[in-house]
Amino acid sequence: MRTQAGSERGQTPIVATRRSSPFLCYFVRTFTTEQYREEDLAMPDGKSNSRREAMMAVALGLAGASSAQAADNWTPKKERTGGPLRSGHLLFLGGIGGWYPRRRPDGPGDVQQQTADCLTLMKESLERAGSSMANVLKVQVSLVDPVNNWGPMTETYNTFFPDPKPARNYFGATGFRRPGQLLQIDCIAYVD
Repeated sequence: MRTQAGSERGQTPIVATRRSSPFLCYFVRTFTTEQYREEDLAMPDGKSNSRREAMMAVALGLAGASSAQAADNWTPKKERTGGPLRSGHLLFLGGIGGWYPRRRPDGPGDVQQQTADCLTLMKESLERAGSSMANVLKVQVSLVDPVNNWGPMTETYNTFFPDPKPARNYFGATGFRRPGQLLQIDCIAYVD
C-alpha cells in the first residue's frame, strides 16, 4: 500500500509505504499542504533537502521524543487493596478459582455452584477495595469443558452483574491445579 500526499496540488509527492508507521502516514497526509516551500525545508548548512527526507526526519523525531519522554515520566503505581491490585482508578483481580476446599469441604460441586462461589469472592474483594460488581469493566473466564459448561456458567454469571454487563472473553482449559475445579475468573474494575 502506498499513500501519496501533495501530488494533487502539483507538489513533490511524499510517499509512505506499508512499512511506515501509522503515525507517519497520518503525519504525511495531514501536514503536506501548500504552506511548505522548498526553502522552508532547507538544511541549516544551506544545502537543499527533499521534502520526503525532511518530513521523515520530523516525524521520526517527534515519535522518538514522545516515546522517550513517556518512558522517563511513567512508572506504574501499584498497591494492594485487600485483594485486588490497584493502579490509578483500576483494580486488577486475578485467578479466582471456582472451588477452594477450605471454603466448601463437601466437594467441588457443579459449574453453577463454582461460578456463584467465584463471583461471590470477586464481589467481596471488590467491595473491600471500594468498588462493586457494577464497576467491573472486563472479565476473563477460563473454563473446563466449555461445550457443556458454558450455558450453566453464563446463567449464574448473569445474576451477578447489572446491565450493561462487562466485556467478557473466555477460553477453554484442560484443568487446573486443584482437581475438580471447573473455572477461574479474572477481572478489571473501576474504582474512584
